[in-house]
Amino acid sequence: MDWKYLLTSFEGRINRGKFWAGIGVLVAIGILANIIDLMLGIRIGGDQGIGILGLIVSLVSIYLALALYAKRWHDRDKSGWWSLIVIVPVIGAIWILVELGILEGTRGPNRFGPDPLG
Repeated sequence: MDWKYLLTSFEGRINRGKFWAGIGVLVAIGILANIIDLMLGIRIGGDQGIGILGLIVSLVSIYLALALYAKRWHDRDKSGWWSLIVIVPVIGAIWILVELGILEGTRGPNRFGPDPLG
């Protein structure tokens, strides 16, 4: 698997398996960053705040997640701009979970490229 393409490119299509693999990597990196922050004991906002490394990883993860979302939306034959649906409270998060994480992509080639499964 080409991780650079998966996490940084906004072009092309990916299937659900690659989408969940990318999300898993982002979650694992976030957990690791928080563990390192706990060991260092440096927090922004007092004891209950976020660690510096966790903050940096969170900000970088926004870009990486948007790249994953865009390619997954492309597999559903929709524009990556559909990622903005997450702005809608509750419904947006559910919509993204269902559309990107559960529903099957378009079979065969579409305007964003060939079928990632075929």
